[in-house]
Amino acid sequence: MIASILRLGSKDIKTLRITDDYSLHRVVYSLFEDRRSEAEKNASVPSGFLYADKGGDSNGRLILLLSDREPRKPEHGDLESKLVDDKFLTFDRYRFEVVINPTKRDIKGSKIIALRDREEIAQWFINKAPASWGFSVHASSLQAKILQVKQFVKQTHSVTLGGAELIGEFEVVDRVLFKKSFQQGIGRGRAFGFGLLQIAPLKASITN
Repeated sequence: MIASILRLGSKDIKTLRITDDYSLHRVVYSLFEDRRSEAEKNASVPSGFLYADKGGDSNGRLILLLSDREPRKPEHGDLESKLVDDKFLTFDRYRFEVVINPTKRDIKGSKIIALRDREEIAQWFINKAPASWGFSVHASSLQAKILQVKQFVKQTHSVTLGGAELIGEFEVVDRVLFKKSFQQGIGRGRAFGFGLLQIAPLKASITN
């Protein structure tokens, strides 16, 4: 995997016409050739890259990227990339940060419901993590913050995505599933800046 940082100055943002979350999505996707067929896209086959908008101010913006291939050199902005060391995913415990689109299905399982309550989101994340993503969250370390809803027009229809920022510590309980979660992201909305696990190893415990 390749980790990258895209830095955009105020002139870059203006030239690229970044005005909402969809225009940022467009800029990120321009850095990669989409290898998927239409059928694979409809089947939600992963694109092979993730991103997280770290925001900024009037002087610029910072975007983190993780991809299974080298991104193209951008026409605007500065891009730095480095290979993720194989040992990076062999630790037992990590500090993490993730922006996620928290949802669940209703009782009948036919409708997706967005979660809006901070405590409900935290408990949902704790309960879902071991079986779905391969790690167990330390509940006492978890901080949850509700983010502003993302709203934009994609082609001809309106899109609304709720988000939450989660910060804390976790312990790996399923190495294979954890690696998949890191490489492919977690939750819904990954095409629009959700789901990238930003992690840092804790202490020096490594599983051989």
